[in-house]
Amino acid sequence: MIKRVVGVTAVAFSRDKERVQTLKDAFSGQVLINENLVRFTPEELIPFMQKCDYVIVGLDKISDAVLSQCPNLKVISKYGVGLDNIDFEACDKYGVEVVFPKGVNKRSVTEEFLGATLSLLRNLYVTSNLLKNGEWLVQGGVQLTNKTVGIIGVGHIGKDIIDILKPFNCEVLVNDIVDQSDYYKSMGVTEVSKEELFRKSDVITIHTPLSTDTHHLINSDSLALMKNTALVINLARGGIIDEEALKQALLNNTIGGAALDVYEVEPAVDLELLHIPNLMCMPHIGGNAKEAVEAMGMAAILNLIERVN
Repeated sequence: MIKRVVGVTAVAFSRDKERVQTLKDAFSGQVLINENLVRFTPEELIPFMQKCDYVIVGLDKISDAVLSQCPNLKVISKYGVGLDNIDFEACDKYGVEVVFPKGVNKRSVTEEFLGATLSLLRNLYVTSNLLKNGEWLVQGGVQLTNKTVGIIGVGHIGKDIIDILKPFNCEVLVNDIVDQSDYYKSMGVTEVSKEELFRKSDVITIHTPLSTDTHHLINSDSLALMKNTALVINLARGGIIDEEALKQALLNNTIGGAALDVYEVEPAVDLELLHIPNLMCMPHIGGNAKEAVEAMGMAAILNLIERVN
């Protein structure tokens, strides 16, 4: 048994009694959880983490300012797969190791992509909402089969989307900063520039981290390159899309529709955007299928145990 103080800041992890008990069974020392089940403010995060040797974090901002005041902290285990909330340079500076799962929730996100894409292309989402208000609109949209899908970011999720699209006989265009030409050739997909991907794709989906290079990657200029029937899907990070530019593109019929699971501010606050009929909006649930949540929780625990032993 491992005698250490382990803290859990992640709300979803702290809420799951079975997962918390699994963590307690692995560690004979004290296990602290987020008792209030609300994301910590920066002022609350520091005193909580100061008590910890090891910590499981979710979306909390782990910055230099936080780490500088947590001298006992040795390892951060990420609950989930997004890493843009962690300052890795600061972690190196203070000797804090970061461990994280890779691709553990990819199928959950991929299925959300497929569901949103089919719902928008086949007009299922729009006509369902109209029918709830008494309007019978018999417009069945178009099939996904034989369409062109552009994927920006070909990591675990991007590759899983390529796999799940096989029965639909889509032409798949890809763009990534990493050279994966052998993989692309083996899968029969085509590497193109972002500009070509924007121009040719019927569906554009982004699966990159949020960085200075990807901030507002989808903006008024990129939207103007797209087909007026194109769909934009963002299940990655909110800041990748300029939401004001997207709103204007949807209102002006510059593109055909969009699906968002992530927003620049969360919870999302722009009701004008959220009420646009051909915007399908979800509350950041892409990686939260029951099976994915369980897998992420176990990965966070096991990655921590491996580093402590």
